[in-house]
Amino acid sequence: MTALNRVPSLMARAGTASALTLAAVGGSIAVPGLATEASAATTATKALKVAASKKGAPYAWGATGPRRFDCSGLTLYSFKKAGKKLPRTAAQQYNTTRHISARSRKAGDLVFFHSGSYVYHVGIYAGHGKIWHAPKTGDVVKLQKIWTKSVWYGRVR
Repeated sequence: MTALNRVPSLMARAGTASALTLAAVGGSIAVPGLATEASAATTATKALKVAASKKGAPYAWGATGPRRFDCSGLTLYSFKKAGKKLPRTAAQQYNTTRHISARSRKAGDLVFFHSGSYVYHVGIYAGHGKIWHAPKTGDVVKLQKIWTKSVWYGRVR
């Protein structure tokens, strides 16, 4: 019997017990339309794995995969494969993410490089101060250390 199938029988036995009490004894609570941290982490982990699988793919301005990428094309492609839709450019992607602090960053979050208020580059945080990204013309998708402090972080919702 799955956890979802147990909820009605647990509720019948629980009588007037609260949903929190029910959850504490092994039930589960589902809120439609509300993503859990666990599912967000799973999506980010999948996107990170997709980006890593593209190691060595050539950079091409405006390319969104599956064989060539620019920076935002790699993030768009990776999250699309993980089940989330992102807009096309780095700046648009920044505007649609939940902005987080450097201390809150986790593997799979997006790293936005900026000059003043202008976002000019994006990669996927891999942990340990590194990102997967498509750097520039003549280069390939690779894992690289973040080279500047002029970055902002965003979590895909």
